Amino acid sequence: MRAAARPLSVPAATLVPVTEIDAKTDALVPEWLHLPDIAEMLDVEVTRVRQLVKEGQLIAVRRGENRALAVPAAFIDGDKIVKGLTGTLTLLRDDGFTDEEMLEWLFTPDPTLPGTPAQALSENRGTEVKRRAQALAV
Repeated sequence: MRAAARPLSVPAATLVPVTEIDAKTDALVPEWLHLPDIAEMLDVEVTRVRQLVKEGQLIAVRRGENRALAVPAAFIDGDKIVKGLTGTLTLLRDDGFTDEEMLEWLFTPDPTLPGTPAQALSENRGTEVKRRAQALAV
């Protein structure tokens, strides 16, 4: 008689929260970067980029044929994370948004902004984006 197979356990601290993205949301994001590319841009190890995702400073989703982790390119400004992004993500998370809902909100054009919230963040208009994110909680 064979013993029942025991499930493998992985310490929760080693897992990075990752969203599977749907085609509609995927299409909203104009360009994606893989974690090794971001690590190179930020001049850090890939493990540090994974930590940034785990801490909620970046959103990574699985996409493409090999389901590789990717982050919207709009979240990176040269050698740093776009100013105001982390605070905006925190506000949206506090409002109960999922990663996919945050991506949809950040990359959906808003004629009153104008442009998308992600675009406004990259243009240093983060105060207005954060104000709008806070208003979503009401």
